[in-house]
Amino acid sequence: MNHLNEKCGVFGVYGKNLDVARITFFGLFALQHRGQESSGIAVADGTSIACHKDSGLVAQVYTEADIERLKGHIAVGHNRYSTSEGTGPAHAQPVIARDGAVALAHNGNLPSTTALKNFLAEKSIAINGSNDSELMAKAVGYFIEHGHSLGQAVREAFPLFTGAFSLLVMTKDELAAVRDEYGIRPLCMGSLENGDVVFASETCALKTVGAAFTREIAPGEMVVVSLDGLKTEQLAPSKTKVDIFEFVYFARPDSEILGKSVYEVRKNCGKILAREMPLSADIVVPVPETAIPVALGYAAATGIPMEMALIKNRYIHRTFIRPNQCERDTDVQLKLNPITHLLQGKRVVLMDDSIVRGTTSRKLVKTLFRCGAREVHFLVSSPPVRYPDFYGIDTPKQENLIAATKSIKEIEEFLGATSLYYLSLSGLVEATGLPQDMFCTSCFTGEYPIDLRERKNEVKN
Repeated sequence: MNHLNEKCGVFGVYGKNLDVARITFFGLFALQHRGQESSGIAVADGTSIACHKDSGLVAQVYTEADIERLKGHIAVGHNRYSTSEGTGPAHAQPVIARDGAVALAHNGNLPSTTALKNFLAEKSIAINGSNDSELMAKAVGYFIEHGHSLGQAVREAFPLFTGAFSLLVMTKDELAAVRDEYGIRPLCMGSLENGDVVFASETCALKTVGAAFTREIAPGEMVVVSLDGLKTEQLAPSKTKVDIFEFVYFARPDSEILGKSVYEVRKNCGKILAREMPLSADIVVPVPETAIPVALGYAAATGIPMEMALIKNRYIHRTFIRPNQCERDTDVQLKLNPITHLLQGKRVVLMDDSIVRGTTSRKLVKTLFRCGAREVHFLVSSPPVRYPDFYGIDTPKQENLIAATKSIKEIEEFLGATSLYYLSLSGLVEATGLPQDMFCTSCFTGEYPIDLRERKNEVKN
């Protein structure tokens, strides 16, 4: 793993006389960066729920015929990133539960599912190795089967959801959006021209389908849309702790979170890096794509010109055919190709958003020196990642995070860089223009706002 990866993106729409499956397809297309393992769309028409899901990118999973078959006035969609839970269609979402009574799309992760499992066991509901999303869907489905409306069912099940979740839940005639009380994973709401409602993980998806941004779903809030209109309910007090990594890496730069432009926050990171680590160099080179605004900010603040000396093959998302062990060095060349004449004889500031294991960063440094760079100064637009995530990011075990086992000087030597500097946590927070207590910074600090319960022993300080 070369970057931390967001596990999921969700999208939903409620609207009569709309092609809801097609709108959801384009919404998921805009959220492709949040998951490339599988994709799925479930549609309800007032009497039943139909679903199509499979492994692959959004453009690979659906045909025109698939979209045409998904008729209805409510839809939820989901993109999933491959995780340790497994790959393939069996792990694709939305989850369909209780004989088609409920469809659920989940962005996040529950570090503890003990409460859910105990509840389902008491109700004699089979678990059979279900993951956290499936367990949540079964719990909501149980309450619906016992006469509750969707809103009532989510309200009853909500205390069992011990972790991070931004959910879209659908029955045959209602759609609910709900967020955990800390709001660790993003979720927003928009409206189409006719007033119909759209939900998405990021605002960039709203723009793609022509929806106007309404607001973010508040932490701990549930919004239910039905024939009776739109109703909101606060299920738990808001304790905002948005994952700051959304600004660092996950979110698309054209999205806004907490009222802040992701692009501008990243550019601010570059400006603050220039203040914290001014260097004498000839060019600033970003690792595409996330570090480009950072490099622009650094270049503007220092006067050092930015050059796109690393070119990304934009058609590579998942690598379906992996190089064998003796060809591992081709991994970087598959995705990033250097422009040699821009690097020859230059003192280079190489910018990236994070370093996870360090193996790809090491290859990049070697590549730049091989192309004739005189110096390679590695600047990172976030603090060292020292702790695993339990809230919806796919991270290696802590012992495989390079910053958990090596000092910054040791990482510098491992990379072979002329120098290495990470943006300070205070600098990252300053770049957002928001107070630190609004963020979850667990990957950097080891401070977990939601109790890890039985998984606490996986973290070493």
